[in-house]
Amino acid sequence: MVATLVLASIGVIAVEVWPISPARPVTSPSGDAKRGAYLARLSGCITCHTQAGATPLSGGAALVSRFGSFYAPNITADPDEGIGNWSFEQFARAVREGVSPAGDPYYPAFPYEFYATLTDQDVADLWSAIAAAPADTTPSRPHDVGFPFNVRGGIKLWRTFFEKPVAYEPDPTRTSQWNRGRYLVWGPAHCAACHAPRSAMGGLPESQELTGDPAMQDGDAAPPLTARDLTARGYTKAALVDALRTGVTPDGDVFGGSMAEVVHGSTKYLLTTHLEDIATYLLDLGQERSAQ
Repeated sequence: MVATLVLASIGVIAVEVWPISPARPVTSPSGDAKRGAYLARLSGCITCHTQAGATPLSGGAALVSRFGSFYAPNITADPDEGIGNWSFEQFARAVREGVSPAGDPYYPAFPYEFYATLTDQDVADLWSAIAAAPADTTPSRPHDVGFPFNVRGGIKLWRTFFEKPVAYEPDPTRTSQWNRGRYLVWGPAHCAACHAPRSAMGGLPESQELTGDPAMQDGDAAPPLTARDLTARGYTKAALVDALRTGVTPDGDVFGGSMAEVVHGSTKYLLTTHLEDIATYLLDLGQERSAQ
């Protein structure tokens, strides 16, 4: 019994002191609040961090998973309950690297692996948008996560073995529209957060394929978004753009669950050209190679 307690204590100490990579360098460009507000919609910040009828970004409803329930915190500019006392550098590290100002790792329910693609300018624009939005004093709700997942230090181990920050590089053999769509899908729009099959430990697949997730963390299922599957379900470019704008599918049905929230809080606000970019990539249109 004593030996077990000793080993357990050593394990807890080990994960607490497990190192996190140092912060990546960041510049502090002047931010554009209007562009940042658009990025907040595109990236799902409004969707996740806002409950119905509440002040935007004042905290979200539960994200239920097999590990417990996670609550998106208040990220308004309030200095006490929000993030108003953060520095820009701390904000950038939180968004792109998933590390808090105190140096603690965030749970991967926060899709920082996809936000790793954001530029310094993108982050500066988001920061300006948050500063310009109304501050709110609503306290962030603590996560409801049981042992051992409530031991934050354990996330450091998870990051070591399962974290896969998305690194975007355009394909020079593809059209600019296809490349923009790929960036949006695998970057800020983070479609793969739901539509790529995760491992039992919540890790993303090695291949960047949106083959769906039949066993999502919340017990639901996300359909595949491959070109073949979308085409089989009646999607054309126009139909997919319309579905992302309205939530109505080609067969007249409507999105439900989390996808309905995505449409309501994010995709219905996107520029038509960006929705067309996403549709071009997902349907693998424009397969003709661009000029070399």
